[in-house]
Amino acid sequence: MSLYEPLFRHVLWPAYEGGLRRRGTPRHVREYAKAQWLPAEQIRDLQFSRLKRLLDWCQREVPFYRDRWAQMGLSPADIRTPADVALLPVLTKADIREHGDRLKATSLRDGLAYKATGGSTGEPLRFGYTRESNDRRVAVMWRGYGWAGSRMGRRTLFLWGGTVGEPTRAHQLKDQLYNAVFARKQLNSFAMTEANLASYADAIDAYKPEVIVAYVGPLVRLAQFLLATGRRVARPASIIGAAEALHPFQRELIEQAFGAPVFNTYGCREFMLIASECEHRDGLHVNADHLMVETLDAAGTPTTHGSGEVCITDLFNYGMPFIRYVNGDMATHYHGQCACGRGLPLLASVDGRKLDAIRTRAGHVLPGEFFPHMLKDVPGLARFQLVQRTLDRLDLSIVRGQGFDDASLSYIQREVAKVLGDSAELHCHFVDDIPLTRSGKLRVTVSELTP
Repeated sequence: MSLYEPLFRHVLWPAYEGGLRRRGTPRHVREYAKAQWLPAEQIRDLQFSRLKRLLDWCQREVPFYRDRWAQMGLSPADIRTPADVALLPVLTKADIREHGDRLKATSLRDGLAYKATGGSTGEPLRFGYTRESNDRRVAVMWRGYGWAGSRMGRRTLFLWGGTVGEPTRAHQLKDQLYNAVFARKQLNSFAMTEANLASYADAIDAYKPEVIVAYVGPLVRLAQFLLATGRRVARPASIIGAAEALHPFQRELIEQAFGAPVFNTYGCREFMLIASECEHRDGLHVNADHLMVETLDAAGTPTTHGSGEVCITDLFNYGMPFIRYVNGDMATHYHGQCACGRGLPLLASVDGRKLDAIRTRAGHVLPGEFFPHMLKDVPGLARFQLVQRTLDRLDLSIVRGQGFDDASLSYIQREVAKVLGDSAELHCHFVDDIPLTRSGKLRVTVSELTP
């Protein structure tokens, strides 16, 4: 451990975050650090009491829930046990788009901050959140990443999506300062091609990170390159995979190439970190002291057997509460207790988050996450789907909404050209709708190329 790591974690960061910025994050870090060791039954009780408090709040403050529950003849008083949660209706992306303003708490609406999802289901989504909920999400993220050795102030390299658009010089300087203070470096995974893989290996060797955090797809591609060429890079203590499902064969390949253990995580932009592996790597611990995570069968009934649709309740975003929100992912519960002794429940796997990668004759292997990441803030973009049928052509279907104009289209063409050059032609098509798959989901990035 470097001298900087404990200095940053115990002195500099708390002084800045809790003192100068007056955020509650340091306090929440301590709270969640203790809560993880509670017995499973106590965590379930804590979770349910927090849910009950949130339901009472929504009855008073959030018009959408108050009216919907009244139409169903429901009230928070009807939710007497955890099993009664199934009486509450699920919240869909369509609900949020249609009733977003009525989902905001009356007394908090003017103080909300906002984010947009990457639209991995093809429909970007804008949502509000309170300062406290964001502080808590950051605290939970540090706890989960810490299980994999990614402690605050530890030298970390991110193989992650780069900034899209044209960031200002001030924004670039702010990012550079942030990365330097947090002892981290970022490599743009969207710029990765077959021709420049060696440069990514060079960057890892030059930086010598103790931890690597990466999109699974680009990390696998880099691992394949290292094994094929026989090259070794500076060995990190651990690697964290994110943004895609991490399959066993991918974990084995990455560990073979980098000589370090790989940890799986699960999160989404609406909630940040949902679940992550501890040092035993035997399932993903759900942050049940912060969220309620259910899985639903085809009939919408909670199930703990087999793969089910993920249904999440944020227990602390009182500004724009998401209660039983179905995010389009699939996951499988784990039956049993982890040997680590934490009382947090487990997911055995996250089953439905893989996006198809895009390839070109020039050797680009662009992760599917690029397109939802790049398109999430395009004005007037209601829905999209990108399909690749040949190496030199991409077809982007766009459902236009109010606000989509020539500048929106130019932005899309420019950003794709920045990462793919002239190696593939982008053809944009304006359509009225995009059909769902047989399973009822919209695949946002589809590659029909043979592996």
